[in-house]
Amino acid sequence: MIPPNTASGTIWKIEFFFISKSCPSYLSDRILGGNIPPQIGDLPALKYLDLSNCELSGELPPSLGNLTQLEFLDISSNHNINGSIPPQLENLENLVTLNLSSNSLSGLIPSFLGVLTNLRHLVMSGNQFDIGPIPPTLSNLKALETLDLSDCRIIGPIPSSIGLLTNLKSLVLRDNNISGSIPSEIGKLKNLVDLYLDTNMLVGLVPITLYQLTNLDTLNLDNNQLHGSIHPNVENLKNLAFFGIHNNSFTGPIPPNLCHLTNLKILIFAHNQLSGSIPSCIGNLSILYSLIAGSNQISGSIPSSIGNLSKLIVLDLEMNLLEGPIPEVGNLEALRWLDLSGNRLSGSIPNHIGRLSKLEYLNLSFNQLSGNVPLSLGATKLRIIDAPKYGCTMIYPDPFEGNKDLSPYICPPITNETHNNYRIPFYTLIILPIAIVSIFIFSILGYLLFSPVKPKKKPSGVQKNGDLCSIWNYDGRIAYEDIIEANEDFDIRYCVGTGGYGSVYRAKLPCGKVVALKKLHRVEAENPAFDRSFKNEIKVLSEIRHRDIVKLHGFCLYRKCMFLIYEYMQNGSLFNVLRDDIEAAELDWTKRIEIIKDTAHALCYLHHDCTPPIIHRDISSSNILLNSDMKAFVSDFGTARILDPDSSNRTALAGTYGYIAPEIAYTMVVSEKCDVYSYGVVVLEILMGKHPAELLSMLSRPSSLQNIMLMEILDDRLSPPSNKMVEQHIVLAATLAFACLHSKPKFRPSMEQVSQEFLSRHRSLKKPLRTISLLQLAVNDNIDASF
Repeated sequence: MIPPNTASGTIWKIEFFFISKSCPSYLSDRILGGNIPPQIGDLPALKYLDLSNCELSGELPPSLGNLTQLEFLDISSNHNINGSIPPQLENLENLVTLNLSSNSLSGLIPSFLGVLTNLRHLVMSGNQFDIGPIPPTLSNLKALETLDLSDCRIIGPIPSSIGLLTNLKSLVLRDNNISGSIPSEIGKLKNLVDLYLDTNMLVGLVPITLYQLTNLDTLNLDNNQLHGSIHPNVENLKNLAFFGIHNNSFTGPIPPNLCHLTNLKILIFAHNQLSGSIPSCIGNLSILYSLIAGSNQISGSIPSSIGNLSKLIVLDLEMNLLEGPIPEVGNLEALRWLDLSGNRLSGSIPNHIGRLSKLEYLNLSFNQLSGNVPLSLGATKLRIIDAPKYGCTMIYPDPFEGNKDLSPYICPPITNETHNNYRIPFYTLIILPIAIVSIFIFSILGYLLFSPVKPKKKPSGVQKNGDLCSIWNYDGRIAYEDIIEANEDFDIRYCVGTGGYGSVYRAKLPCGKVVALKKLHRVEAENPAFDRSFKNEIKVLSEIRHRDIVKLHGFCLYRKCMFLIYEYMQNGSLFNVLRDDIEAAELDWTKRIEIIKDTAHALCYLHHDCTPPIIHRDISSSNILLNSDMKAFVSDFGTARILDPDSSNRTALAGTYGYIAPEIAYTMVVSEKCDVYSYGVVVLEILMGKHPAELLSMLSRPSSLQNIMLMEILDDRLSPPSNKMVEQHIVLAATLAFACLHSKPKFRPSMEQVSQEFLSRHRSLKKPLRTISLLQLAVNDNIDASF
């Protein structure tokens, strides 16, 4: 904890006190914890107090109100700071910056903040405040430049008095339950640069006054219930770099006026009802690097001018009504993601796609393409594997499904040289899973895109016209016909992915709730084996209750149509997030550690708290889903098997290549230790930001790990961890991952042991992070004394 004598009367003239990134040298190697001592108030001359990113806990001491000269107060990112904000803070009349974000503060957002009229920066995001409105007194803060109340459980409308804060440059109200319309007074905030209103329950039209905010750099309206057309006055926002209206109900065409916004870098229109054609002038947006317009009703051909967008990294036009040939895109040298699936495109796949040397994801499925897949695709970064059965190479997962006149293989047979380049032992081979192919391709700036989960309603089981359909936790009579109507008879526009058993669809139920529907393919629905799998998943998911396991809300068995109704996960799969550079950068070390922990706790529950134990059998990054807060949930129990102690547990091979425990290949015996192995792969994937295929192949030769340092394999899209506690957690996670990957199952820890390790408090690292090698982790060479 902070030493009480630090705040003694003998040092009362201290004006600056840093504990964080700006720690003085005598504190730089300490991990601080405990409460903030009340003696902190005995420093009356203090002007700058930074206690951010520590391990502090407890309540904020009222004595902070004695620091009347304080101009800067930052106690953010301690997570265990709780209780309400003490009213004594209203005495801090000189305060310019107040940052209490990312803690566990409760109570209402205090009205007394309105008396701190010198405030220029007020950041309260990510707490557990009581549900309530935006305090009207905040309109008194005329000097305010930054107001961040995101994820603060706010309800009610945005007050019209927001227009009084004319010095605001950043207004962040995302991830709340704000209702009503956007007030027209927002047009008075002429200095506004960043406006985040995403992930709320806003309705109505976008006020025309909003288009007067000519300094806007970011306009994020994603995940609301806004409607109407995109107003032509959007052309006034000349400085706009990010424009997001994802997951609303906008209609009408994409206005050509957008082409005047030549500073645009991110353009996200997905999941609306936009119609008409893509303006041919789209090629004028010369610095655009993300164009996401999937799941609309856009028709016509893809304009050839798209080929002018030389900086484009993501092009997603999936699930529309586009037709005609694929235009020239060979000049898009930066392109990494190309998704044109679910349209009516015709003709052959042009050879110039093979010039996209950085292309990592390609989806041309469910079009009307014909001919052969070009050999030139072998020059891309797409996952290409040997398919000896066909004497060819193939891309996997298959990006050409649903084009009946198209060959999915790259023929003729590959040469020995190419064959050797791609051959990997099968139990370490990573084949990109086909469990989820998300239609939500997130912006490379990693903005949160989906609406929050609404409060549960009273349980209800429903049966209508003899249809066997049960929806739990919802009011209203919901049956088979309601589901069919919600997604237009499983129209492909609602498909969010395809897996081994079937497809996943997004549907909005009559009660207003958005859910995910897992529907078996028709041929599989008639197969008794798949029928058993379906019923097994119902049995498993209906009986388990855990905060880190995806919720099953219902099921339907009717007319040879079988589907499950799941809680919808707004951020899709961990697999997709890690493969998007900007999304991955948003997933910082703290969030990644939490995902690792949550997954461990979920598997511990399945293995040790369920009777009989449940083996998942397909743990992979595709089956770890993320909600709007990037919290992890284990999903997809279609291959789960309830362990019968009296059986041999022999089964057909199941799981995702690259995650399957090696012993399954030759014993076909499933045990909890198979999940443990898969978990180890996922942990390394989270730390590295990519599948650890090459590293897995080295585990049989531990000496090869000696000269590889842990810092070298960590995801370089993130800055190296600077917080000592985060460093400690990374080392712990990596050490446990190597233990889980032991070639002999009996030497792997149980998930209960793994879970307990994360719950235990560990001492500081004995060695600096930069000096730890993978070999030390693999042999657990006293990295942490408590292991």
